[in-house]
Amino acid sequence: MTGDQGKGAGKTAADAKDSRRDRLKLALRENLKRRKSQVRGRSDAASSESPNASLDDASDEKTGQ
Repeated sequence: MTGDQGKGAGKTAADAKDSRRDRLKLALRENLKRRKSQVRGRSDAASSESPNASLDDASDEKTGQ
């Protein structure tokens, strides 16, 4: 009986590690999707403001140069 408990406990730890790895993998994937979406939204907004404006033009206006 005691030998069965040791084997089960080891498997539970491995299952917990796999579960944690799967959750982290999913969280990283969702984070990447969200960041890509944010970048697309920013580039769409920047291109709709002025087709000839670059990112450098916007920073010069803020500093007053």
